[in-house]
Amino acid sequence: MNSSNPVGWFDIHVSNLERAKKFYETVFNLKLQDLPLEWGRQSLFPFDPTGSNISGALVEKADLQPNANNTVVYFETEDCTSEAQMIEQAGGKVVQPKTHIGEFGYIAIFIDSEGNTVGFHSRK
Repeated sequence: MNSSNPVGWFDIHVSNLERAKKFYETVFNLKLQDLPLEWGRQSLFPFDPTGSNISGALVEKADLQPNANNTVVYFETEDCTSEAQMIEQAGGKVVQPKTHIGEFGYIAIFIDSEGNTVGFHSRK
């Protein structure tokens, strides 16, 4: 059985790219990179192309609307509480505060500035 992580990319659909970029840049204290316009309006989360991490993008397309029923993406964090404290200030809403999930650590779930349900995961 293959034990490697199969996740390689994610898209988060947004209706307002600039607002969504500001939200995620505020919550994670990072800078997103706009991708070439010929690919559509997208902003890339930072990543190390030589590392084993994954990345994804905020994607603004008229035919792809954000909503709370999309697949939930979980961002790895040092401690779910730290980033969750930034959610409301950045324009989102925490819907499940830091919750213990047994041997797997903790999660917190929030609604982003675009209406997507997104999560945090941490080991402590």
